[in-house]
Amino acid sequence: PAAALAALPGFGPMLLTRIEATRSWPAPKVPPRVLLAGDPALPRAMAALPHPPIHLFWAGRGSLWPRLGQRRAIAVVGSRGASPQGRGFARRLGAALGAAGWPVVSGLAEGIDAAVHRGCLASGGTPIGVLGTPLERVYPLHHRELQEQVQRQGLLLSEQSPGATGRASAFAARNRLIVALVAGVVLVECPAVSGALAAATQAWADGLPLWVVPADVDREGAAGSNRWLTLGASPLCSPDALVALLGPGPCPPARGASCHGQAAQAASPLQHDLLRACGQPCTLQALATITRQPLAGLLEQLLGLEKDSQLLRLPGPRWVRCA
Repeated sequence: PAAALAALPGFGPMLLTRIEATRSWPAPKVPPRVLLAGDPALPRAMAALPHPPIHLFWAGRGSLWPRLGQRRAIAVVGSRGASPQGRGFARRLGAALGAAGWPVVSGLAEGIDAAVHRGCLASGGTPIGVLGTPLERVYPLHHRELQEQVQRQGLLLSEQSPGATGRASAFAARNRLIVALVAGVVLVECPAVSGALAAATQAWADGLPLWVVPADVDREGAAGSNRWLTLGASPLCSPDALVALLGPGPCPPARGASCHGQAAQAASPLQHDLLRACGQPCTLQALATITRQPLAGLLEQLLGLEKDSQLLRLPGPRWVRCA
């Protein structure tokens, strides 16, 4: 305190004024951590790419780099505009892989990426987010909390320099980085034109296992992923089947977590009722009639289930169960 300093010999008014002025200085910014080309910590598969990253900025658990260098992780990719069924499967797959100790690599985009990261987080697993933006940017904006959770529990990385402007090509280019970190790729759901197909193509060219989640043959949103099944990719019909094939992963999950969410946050009877009712799309008014609950409290529960990727909000608005 200024009063305590003033009582000490040699601390005159001018010096005290200068000291007080320093209290308002902004804290120095911590520079982002970075791996440069040639750094021994950079995964070999990434350094061997036709266009390797010049630099790789990262934040989170640096202890995960040796596992990624050994490609001891699984990538899960798919469409931003995935169906409720696709998102539900991705969330269950992320939870199962996380619980089995397998780091889950994806792009933190809307749709399949977000769902698989949330499932992995809920099971106490290790999520790896490969961004198409600089680390300090969040895209889409409503993924801020998700991105922060991935950084705390796993790892974020990007080849985009701090302050760089957003470029659409950066989102496509990150697919090569995703594949270079993993032992195999799961394609959950995507249309005939999708960035996720680039990851599948690279995995196939590299001789990595490629699993595809089958979907209705007449669903346009799954035309791209279904086509890979005709080209020889392996069908994946349940998360447990993949976990049984892979065996235990290198990163045991955090204690006290569950494949269905944090153990301390078990679903309430009302949430069970809402999930049961939303087997078909339901409006808020219809759900209020079914549950006999006030609209305000009901909306809060719906938003919570939506945040956990258990419900999907449709135009109307209406809500439908993801799994």
